[in-house]
Amino acid sequence: MHALRLSPVERPSPVERLVVMARWPAPGRCKSRLAAGCGAERAAWIQERLTSHTLQSAVASCASPQRELRLAVEGLGRRGLGRWQRALAHQGLALEAAPQGAGNLGCRMQRELRLAFAAGREAVVLVGTDLPSLEPADLALAFAALQEQPCVIGPASDGGYWLLGLRRDGFALAGAALMGGMPWGSDQVLQATLQAAQRRQLPVQLLREQSDLDQIDDLAAWLRCGPLLS
Repeated sequence: MHALRLSPVERPSPVERLVVMARWPAPGRCKSRLAAGCGAERAAWIQERLTSHTLQSAVASCASPQRELRLAVEGLGRRGLGRWQRALAHQGLALEAAPQGAGNLGCRMQRELRLAFAAGREAVVLVGTDLPSLEPADLALAFAALQEQPCVIGPASDGGYWLLGLRRDGFALAGAALMGGMPWGSDQVLQATLQAAQRRQLPVQLLREQSDLDQIDDLAAWLRCGPLLS
């Protein structure tokens, strides 16, 4: 009598990817405008707390096997990135991590989107790490919006945006136009992005507005978020 062999249960391949766009939280390598007001050490500490909060929210939003999480890091080489990835794993934050690579923000965002779609993902959301009020529900809403529209954007109160999500068809229609030639770092980024989407006839759904922390004057509102920065 032959023993019955059971096929292993195959884990379904993810169709969605959440990418956390992060900067290495080290003094002198992050939050230069904030550091001008409170010092490089304090600015790096704040960046570390915000990054940890973002990653915890991201992990919580990726419980489904159809969604995967990737950490794309600026300002850190592969060896240092490996050490940081292992440290995060010890904190219960197991995730894929890779350097963002060269180029301005638009180039780096496009690279992450291209990599995801080339890997077979159908919807990709990019989110920054400067949001103490970020919740897993915000990320879930972004992916839900991509079921209805090819593009989703989370507007920031400073005129930029804190999240950008695209389906495969949305990226094919207007991906390069949304991230090429943008006035990065200004209060015109969101408006310019929406105008680029309109020119390409790309429908966009907006999420709730949130506030980024860029300079010392922004700290008062952020401290109201409770224990995050305490």
